Amino acid sequence: MKRIFFLFVELLCVFSVFAQVKVVAHRGYWDVDGSAQNSIRALEMAAEIGCYGSEFDVNITSDGVVVVNHDATINGIRIEDNPYSAIKDVKLKNGEFLPTLAQYLECGSKFPDMQLIFEIKGHKLPENEDRCVDASVAMVKSMGLQERVEWISFSMRVCERIHQLLPKAKVAYLSGNESPLAIKERGLTGIDYNEGVIKKHTEWLDEAHQNQVEVNVWTVDGEEDLTNFANDSRIDIITTNKPVLLQKILEQKNQ
Repeated sequence: MKRIFFLFVELLCVFSVFAQVKVVAHRGYWDVDGSAQNSIRALEMAAEIGCYGSEFDVNITSDGVVVVNHDATINGIRIEDNPYSAIKDVKLKNGEFLPTLAQYLECGSKFPDMQLIFEIKGHKLPENEDRCVDASVAMVKSMGLQERVEWISFSMRVCERIHQLLPKAKVAYLSGNESPLAIKERGLTGIDYNEGVIKKHTEWLDEAHQNQVEVNVWTVDGEEDLTNFANDSRIDIITTNKPVLLQKILEQKNQ
């Protein structure tokens, strides 16, 4: 019986070494005609090219509407300080209206093979971060998307609140100032750090996997860096604005 157990462990180690890095499209697949960052079309196109996940960003308005937008402001309007009516008619570069989270998740629900990498942005006021987390979690739960969503944030407050509300969810921290062990001790599941942080702290890669902490590196666009990270078995996920290029590198790797 012990022999079977150790054989099983060895097989797991082998599979982990050769596991393919996962491709996440940063703000969707937007670097193509007809698309735009954080647009519905960018989400659709990330699914069309077969990405593991599509990353997107959200902020909450003063009247509680969660919208998909990277910056705290849009057209000079600070989102958390203004009602949805002040920004609802803003158009993205591809002509789409600024999407609400409800619209975005409705589209995302049509692609069951792709994960939704859900970033909650830091807000000026802590209570607005809490409102954004609570509204986002409630919507994900109401749409039955708990298994499809992986959460990320630069705000540790946000990460810990998500973990409190969804103890089984995958939650990764973005800021790059915590070791993998510290992340595990907080109850989170991953580090999602800038490529510069990963290069500076290569020792964290071994520490992460020793503690079963997932490693995502962002935002990697250069071909050499994409190749190097793709060939490092300690990297689990790469977030990139060049998902097609990364897919080609992974295809060549497996030939």
